[in-house]
Amino acid sequence: MRRIKFTLAYDGTEFFGWQVQPNLPTVQGTLEAALSEIEAAPVHVTASGRTDAGVHALAQVAAFDLNNPIPLPNLRKAVNKLLPPAIRILKVEDADPEFHPIRHARSKIYEYRIYREEILSPFDHRYVHHHPYPLDVDTMMDLAPLIEGEHDFRAFAASDEKYEAGEPLVRYVYTSELREDDDRLVYRVCGTGFLKHMVRNLVGTLLEIGKGNLHEEGLKKLLRPAPETPFGSAGPTAPPQGLFLVSVQY
Repeated sequence: MRRIKFTLAYDGTEFFGWQVQPNLPTVQGTLEAALSEIEAAPVHVTASGRTDAGVHALAQVAAFDLNNPIPLPNLRKAVNKLLPPAIRILKVEDADPEFHPIRHARSKIYEYRIYREEILSPFDHRYVHHHPYPLDVDTMMDLAPLIEGEHDFRAFAASDEKYEAGEPLVRYVYTSELREDDDRLVYRVCGTGFLKHMVRNLVGTLLEIGKGNLHEEGLKKLLRPAPETPFGSAGPTAPPQGLFLVSVQY
């Protein structure tokens, strides 16, 4: 049995997220169907983390076990031939039999893109959050680094059974920065890992800051939540189409 690691990119628009769901198109389900056809047996694919419906990936990392002796270059070509154009395998490599995309990941980088002009091209609407309204961008950029460091991010997490069951809510964020890039704002965050909807809630919170609805002390309070703080009590969850998983570091 071979353990294979691969890097893939996908446009998440037409998928109901990464994780397999009954009777719904998902990235995991589509990959497993293609690999199972090559293997002539069921193949289970594990990714570095689940992405939500509509979220994209520039370099997701996943792994699976395979008995088929097909050479790696041929495997990449064969899988891409079976996949829809919205998913592409970029790189395939042999991995240690114990390699696990989640447990062995050291950090991940996400990027969120906000389009600021009045008219959004129909060719961009799948890949940005359109927000052509006034924002105090300077304050947003000044306060974004406050998110760096180790915090309990329960206020930025969507409610989930695993959190109710005691899964840790503390994460370490290495960098949190917002920059202007011509006609858009780009938020980039790197951390040890991210809770459900965490990045989109961070973006929603920064937008509340830009609107003047939240100030520095309010953000600091969200980053020091009390045990009874409700999940998702930070800013509104930003739409999924502006979010990209940029890379995973091992």
